[in-house]
Amino acid sequence: MRISSSFPSRERRTFVEEVSGVYGCKGGVAMSAKMQTKSDSRIQQEVLRELKWDTRVEETEVGVTVDRGIVTLTGLLSSYAKKLAAQEAAHRVFGVLDVANEIQVRVPENMARTDAEIALALRSALEWDVWVDQERIKSTVSNGWVTLEGVVALFREREDVERIVRRLAGVRGLTNRIEVKPVKINAEQVREAIEEALERRAEREARHIKVEVHDNEVKLSGPVRSWAEKRAILGIVSHAPGVRAVDENLFVDPMF
Repeated sequence: MRISSSFPSRERRTFVEEVSGVYGCKGGVAMSAKMQTKSDSRIQQEVLRELKWDTRVEETEVGVTVDRGIVTLTGLLSSYAKKLAAQEAAHRVFGVLDVANEIQVRVPENMARTDAEIALALRSALEWDVWVDQERIKSTVSNGWVTLEGVVALFREREDVERIVRRLAGVRGLTNRIEVKPVKINAEQVREAIEEALERRAEREARHIKVEVHDNEVKLSGPVRSWAEKRAILGIVSHAPGVRAVDENLFVDPMF
């Protein structure tokens, strides 16, 4: 269905919004959700196949339901790392908009670690990691759940520490309370630096991403084609100096 370009833009938008089943309008063409996305049943089957393909996950232990492109994962897995791997696998499937990860972690006896053992393993991993100043990081482990605290210089360092914890045996979950040391920055210069970095890596996506910087916090909004592109953009921002937090409102739209 084509919306006549002779309509005033405001009237065209109102008309499109009132059409039953219309998902969006591009170039004056109204498109239904069916034209834009896969069916939920197809997404479910493809997520199951992606879980089977990912050797880090026992796909038979993960339940998958889909409602309007939103995937819910359920079941029991033996580690926190596998729980996150299942989440990543679901996000890789084209057409998935969001993932609700309700998988529970139940560590088997042969992989069980005491809280003291987990804390020692974490400290050792931090000491051996060249990207982390381990003296700035404190951890608390309670019943396999790790809480991180401390102050780092870059948002990227905060992510690096979290990445270390995810792969430790015996970990059931993680709370990251590490703060990024606030430094005085020129918000406009940081915004321009982030936009330039986005253009170098992903020119097509950069044109659609709005970047705002206030009080050392970066706010991102706009569409991306996939979860991988979203993660890539967040990775770029994590290297910006002075950024202490990222408020991201990026949404997956495979057809933008």
